[in-house]
Amino acid sequence: MSLFGALEISASGLTAQRLRMDVTSANLANAQTTQTPGGGPYRRQTVVLQEAAGGSPGFAGLLAGASGSEGEPRGVEAAAIVPDTTPLKRVYEPGNPQADGQGYVTYPNVNPVTEMTDLIDASRSYQADVTAMQTTKSVFEKTLELL
Repeated sequence: MSLFGALEISASGLTAQRLRMDVTSANLANAQTTQTPGGGPYRRQTVVLQEAAGGSPGFAGLLAGASGSEGEPRGVEAAAIVPDTTPLKRVYEPGNPQADGQGYVTYPNVNPVTEMTDLIDASRSYQADVTAMQTTKSVFEKTLELL
């Protein structure tokens, strides 16, 4: 691993977790949006993460990198932001202008409890990446002191 490889891996984690927090915030902000510009209610979005391109695939690649063989870990990147396929919520509200012919309004498939849990998870992962960067920085400082 290069001298700054650990910092690059932590930075990729920070970027990925920030994107997760942004998408989760958008989900919470649109939890009651029944009509989007594209038509229909808002659909919950999720972020799909994967190992960054250029890295060795899976555990075998990481083991090879640790033993000095070919391949280095490259961090993480967002592969896609995909809509959640869980069913939308239908609520009987005949007085609502958004109601269909049967009096039902279709609401987004956003659960605030799930979103807050995801937000806490992303926040804790972000904090772990910051801690890893600070640890790497202190290792660099100690190395320079020894020299």
